[in-house]
Amino acid sequence: MKKWILALTCALAPLAWAQEPAPEATYLAANQAAMDKMMRDMSERPSGDVDRDFVAMMAPHHQGAIDMALAYLRYGSNEQLRRLAQEIIVTQQQEIAVMRLAIGGQPTGEGNATHSHRHTSTAGK
Repeated sequence: MKKWILALTCALAPLAWAQEPAPEATYLAANQAAMDKMMRDMSERPSGDVDRDFVAMMAPHHQGAIDMALAYLRYGSNEQLRRLAQEIIVTQQQEIAVMRLAIGGQPTGEGNATHSHRHTSTAGK
């Protein structure tokens, strides 16, 4: 009977693991998604305005750091790194707000002035 229970346990254990993805794989997927989004958002064409171009590149870069820190907080366990991730989130949000305000935008990105001068009307053409 003990051999049968052991055999059944060994047979079912992989099925239990297969139902829930490993935290490392889930973390890596979330981190990769953050990196992919950051790279897409940083691919704006230069506008000719150095100030706006700087913010257009740096704001998504900082947001990528925030997204990666959030992924770490979901899956990481090291208390020192968790505190650092929390600090990254706060400081990067503050820096995004400062950059947007510096070019006349809203700190939250709503009504974002980063690219507003690039949109031109095609009416009457």
